[in-house]
Amino acid sequence: MFAALPNAFTYSLAHARGMSDRRLKGYVEDGLLERLGHGVYRKADAPPADLDRIEIALRAPEAALCLTSALSVHDLTDAIPAAIDIALPRSRRPPRVSAPVRWHRFHEDTFLVGRETIEVDDGVALGLYSAERCILDAFRLGHREGQQLAAEALRRWLKRRGAAPATLLAMARHFPRVEPSLLQALRFLT
Repeated sequence: MFAALPNAFTYSLAHARGMSDRRLKGYVEDGLLERLGHGVYRKADAPPADLDRIEIALRAPEAALCLTSALSVHDLTDAIPAAIDIALPRSRRPPRVSAPVRWHRFHEDTFLVGRETIEVDDGVALGLYSAERCILDAFRLGHREGQQLAAEALRRWLKRRGAAPATLLAMARHFPRVEPSLLQALRFLT
């Protein structure tokens, strides 16, 4: 039963596969399992991975890395956030996690725009906004995140091979308030 479980799993999955609370607790006490957070476990012998991202992915499967956290994944900023920036649809309440998270609630109509996934553990994926979406969000939320973050990310993105401002502008149509400041920045940087 233990071997059939993935490296990281939730209490619900273990319970659905017939594992009792007593056995689960015993595996934790014996050091075979590590408790990552509320209802989230990982095998102790699993390869190294980002445990915070695993916990977030398992507790909020629809979540997506966003803003500074996602920009750093895309190598569009050198900033290292103190907490992981995670977006959820506005209708979804953030789950309780032990990871340091800064929750953001995005409108359902645009939540999936530019959303991709990355594998954070064997069989565990976490949403990640594309580089273009992250740049748009940095401009859109510049009043909270700082305009310099947006400008730096755009400057780095424009230096990349294959960066097409037309792609960025096409995505910006989903966020009409962003277009004027984005166009101004593009005129300045190109």
